[in-house]
Amino acid sequence: MAKILDGKQLSERIRSRLKEQLDEQVKRGKRRPFLAVVQVGDYLPSTVYIRAKQRACEEIGIDFKHLKLPEMTSMEELRGAVNAINEDDSIDGLLVQSPLPAHLDEVEVQRLVSPLKDVDCFHPENVGLLYIGQPRFQPCTAAGIIELMLANGYDPAGKHAVIIGRSVIVGRPLAIMMMLKARGGNATVTVCHSRTPDLPVLTRQADILIPAVGITEMVRADWVKDGSIVVDVGINRVPDDTKKRGYRLVGDVAFEEVEPKVEAIAPVPGGVGPMTVAILAGNVMKAAGFEIIYQVIE
Repeated sequence: MAKILDGKQLSERIRSRLKEQLDEQVKRGKRRPFLAVVQVGDYLPSTVYIRAKQRACEEIGIDFKHLKLPEMTSMEELRGAVNAINEDDSIDGLLVQSPLPAHLDEVEVQRLVSPLKDVDCFHPENVGLLYIGQPRFQPCTAAGIIELMLANGYDPAGKHAVIIGRSVIVGRPLAIMMMLKARGGNATVTVCHSRTPDLPVLTRQADILIPAVGITEMVRADWVKDGSIVVDVGINRVPDDTKKRGYRLVGDVAFEEVEPKVEAIAPVPGGVGPMTVAILAGNVMKAAGFEIIYQVIE
């Protein structure tokens, strides 16, 4: 029976610790951090994600603003909204919720956000700082994966980590972080993707396997090494008439097949997702000048 890497439980502990740190520093005279989220359109999953972020912020004591713009907002209008938040000194963190409608340029929008308020760590300046090992902020999902492993006693140092996925949100920043000579790093990292030839040959070499490619249950039992650590990052919808919403969430890993073979596994849902939100809250606090510690196990 594999150990379940419970991100929901750990994220609750992290949020509780962040709240303690925030309350203590507010008592000493610091104002509360403030996060603004800009959403364009009514894409339901985005709305769900924003609500989760808002709940976490309210629980910790971070002020929150949700600016919702119409679907057909122009690039010029969005630029104006982002610049207004950039110039508002009362707001510490800003993120523009992805995905954006097709007529808007996501790359340009990422560059519009002030790097000092870029709590998603998407701005080229912040990506560059991460690359040289001097991060201003932690990429939320990548850092959440590392904290989830460390808190459960699995240090990547000296291990061979295989990441499936090369996105700017997960695969690439995670590879950098796991290679750095730093806490949670010092791993040997192989980055694969859906077009990598003979992919199972590489995944079977992994001490730590991290699928983040968005293909439903792609990783089967014969893809993993016995006794390895598997952190599933994929979130995929599968039709399910027994569910009120008509679908259920599954990952990139065939959980029932893989779980008996491995030492530990992060499930979907309840694994990496909640950790992403906890790290985001920490980034907002850091942007506001708060001193924070994520670790819940010293």
